[in-house]
Amino acid sequence: MRCGVVVFPGSNCDHDVYHILKHVLGQEVTFLWHGEDSLRGSELVVLPGGFSYGDYLRAGAMAALSPIMAAVRRHAEAGGLVLGICNGFQMLLESGLLPGAMRRNRNLLFECRDVFLRVERDDLPFTRGYRKGQVLRMPIAHAEGNYIHHADQLESLEEAGRVVFRYVSPEGEVAAEDAAPNELGELWNVNGSINAIAGICNEEGNIMGMMPHPERCAEEILGNVDGLALFSSAVGALEVTA
Repeated sequence: MRCGVVVFPGSNCDHDVYHILKHVLGQEVTFLWHGEDSLRGSELVVLPGGFSYGDYLRAGAMAALSPIMAAVRRHAEAGGLVLGICNGFQMLLESGLLPGAMRRNRNLLFECRDVFLRVERDDLPFTRGYRKGQVLRMPIAHAEGNYIHHADQLESLEEAGRVVFRYVSPEGEVAAEDAAPNELGELWNVNGSINAIAGICNEEGNIMGMMPHPERCAEEILGNVDGLALFSSAVGALEVTA
């Protein structure tokens, strides 16, 4: 399968994603420059993490206006797979391909640590290698990962089952919304995302964004392979439809 990894000025996880898809999963992978207007036949498109355009204005705001994003939109609207990781998730929000927005972490600090995620959907092209309710450990590295959404639209998002991952304790428990700092909420939902949301998808399930980094925990040498199933699931979904 052909996979495309989009590179923006300031991307710093593009080579990590390339390595997992190319050298771990054995797929054909190409880098796509932000100034291009074609995906060059890519079936899976990944918007990687980093600090595109230095996160000026808002994280992902300038990248969302890049020429390549018009091609990403066409690909997504045609049913193609699009995965946004960290800064890539922020781009999907800024471009309107996914709903909601990001603001600064509630402690206003950059957070780089492992977190625990609960799988809420196991029927998506990206999550078929997991089971619903499974708890994963993945790293985060962001300053603007506090997901927010309008209350009425958030309810619709939840009812439609579009939340894919939530921040939880190692036992899979979601902290109470009013948890005080330095208690369960601060420890597990570190950025303060509403409803502990760590990842969402579109209605059709072919576009997914998430703040944690699965590419940083997808090899045994890294001491954690919880992220590998996400990429292998997407590759497997493409092979089934080929």
